[in-house]
Amino acid sequence: MTRAKTPNFDPKEFRAALGQFATGVTVITTRTESGQLIGITASSFNSVSLDPPLVLWSLATKSASMPVFRSNSHYVVNVLAASQLDLCRRFATVKGDRFAGVSHAAGDSGMPVLDGAIAWFECHNRSRYDEGDHVIFVGEVERCGVRAPDEPGSPLVFHGGDFHTIVKLD
Repeated sequence: MTRAKTPNFDPKEFRAALGQFATGVTVITTRTESGQLIGITASSFNSVSLDPPLVLWSLATKSASMPVFRSNSHYVVNVLAASQLDLCRRFATVKGDRFAGVSHAAGDSGMPVLDGAIAWFECHNRSRYDEGDHVIFVGEVERCGVRAPDEPGSPLVFHGGDFHTIVKLD
């Protein structure tokens, strides 16, 4: 197997190029064995397979939450609505109890599903892959849901280093 050539760009250029790919924004939630709720903001979410139903996301290896996510059997991927920018920032930056005052309910696995999310995926932690400075988590979706049709909402989108919402084109 051949090896990749040495990159001809610097990390700043790479980050700028990646920033041109618009992504949805999620909060991945779980709980520790002692019951403490854990959640992190992630835009590295993707579908993998319909049969079986698989999704993936990634987390920096140096994340303080890594040991919990690596060892837990379940987590929930909460897809944020445009109206949930405050939650996005909270789970990305707040130190301490990120769940203080955050409305949520326990899914079937006991993991937190955030109120107001436009979709959610309750996942079994199927596999993990160490790649570069991140770990890729593949989850087998056991249950999922979408916001009720009578509660329309646009997704929160990250593009070019900032947050946006979607406007439908003709």
